[in-house]
Amino acid sequence: MKKILKDAFALLMITLVAGILLGFVYSITKEPIAQQEQLTKERSCQEVFADAATFENDTDDLEAAAAAMKAAGYEVQTLSEILVAKDDSGSTLGYVLSLVDPEGYGGDISFMMGIRLDGTLNGISILSIGETAGLGMNADTDAFKSQFANKKVEKFTFTKTGSTSDSEIDALSGATITTTAMTNGVNAGLAAFSSLGGEK
Repeated sequence: MKKILKDAFALLMITLVAGILLGFVYSITKEPIAQQEQLTKERSCQEVFADAATFENDTDDLEAAAAAMKAAGYEVQTLSEILVAKDDSGSTLGYVLSLVDPEGYGGDISFMMGIRLDGTLNGISILSIGETAGLGMNADTDAFKSQFANKKVEKFTFTKTGSTSDSEIDALSGATITTTAMTNGVNAGLAAFSSLGGEK
C-alpha cells in the first residue's frame, strides 16, 4: 500500500512539473507566434492586393458574406475574415477574404484572396498548407497560384487536359484532392464576394 501511494505521489509530481513547464513554454512562445502570424497575414494581403495602402477589418459584412457562401453550396469552407483594401486616399479598391478549406489531402488549407470591386480576382496567397511534398504542396507555387490571378469569372473549374478558358485551371499532377480543395475554396470566396460591394 505504501509503495502504491509513493508511486502515485511521484506520478503526480511529474505531471505537475510537466504541466508547469508546458505553461511556461507556452507563455514564452505565444507572443512570437502571434507576431509571426500577423507578419504572414500582412505579407499575404500585399501579395493579393499590391496597390493597396491599408487593409481595414470588415466585421459588419462577415455574417452576410458567409451566408452567401453557404447558400451557393459551399458548406464546409469557412470565411474567417474580410479586409477592405484601400488606396492612399482612402478609396476602396476591393476586398481581401481569408478562408479555410478542410478538404485538402492533409487537412485544412488556409489562404487569402484579393478581389477588386469589379469582381476581378487579383490572386491567392496560401497561409498554411500540409499537403504531400512534390504533389499537393505544389499548390503553393507561383505556377499554380498564378492561374487564378487577374481573372474575372463566376466560378472556376479544373481540367487535366489543358485549360482553354479563363475559368479553367490546370489540375496539379497527382493531386486531384488538393486541386479540388483549392478550386472549391476560391469559388467559395467568389460566392462570399457576391454579397459585398460599394464603398466602405
